[in-house]
Amino acid sequence: MSLTTQIDQDIKQAMLAKDQAKLRGLRAIKSALLLARTEKGAAEEVSEEAEIKVLQKLVKQRKESAEIYKTQNRDDLYQIEVEEQEIIEGYLPKQMGRDEVKAFLQGVILRVGAASVKDMGKVMAIANKELAGQADGRTISELVKELLA
Repeated sequence: MSLTTQIDQDIKQAMLAKDQAKLRGLRAIKSALLLARTEKGAAEEVSEEAEIKVLQKLVKQRKESAEIYKTQNRDDLYQIEVEEQEIIEGYLPKQMGRDEVKAFLQGVILRVGAASVKDMGKVMAIANKELAGQADGRTISELVKELLA
């Protein structure tokens, strides 16, 4: 079942259950997927990889907004962003822990033969491709720098 179909079904269930928080998050996902599908040069159907990128972007936006609201003592808006973030994360693949990512990156570094920070681009290219949706890009970058330093 495609993500779009799953989201449509979940929107119906959230409407019936009158779950406003879930409904907001699901509508945000549906809107972003529709935008991705109608972008210039986009295919008729959004690929699974593109769907994951869209979801990651939405989660990142929610995290950044939540941080801003927290610093401005806007707990009401902070709570909304956190609720939506949790709902969106539910549709992403299971995230790897920091230790798991570190172990994976050590294997990539050995495969590529990276020896210094100058080789970071090679490692990042492979890591981002293979860990798509399973780890945050910032975490990957930090760990690669740490391992190559």
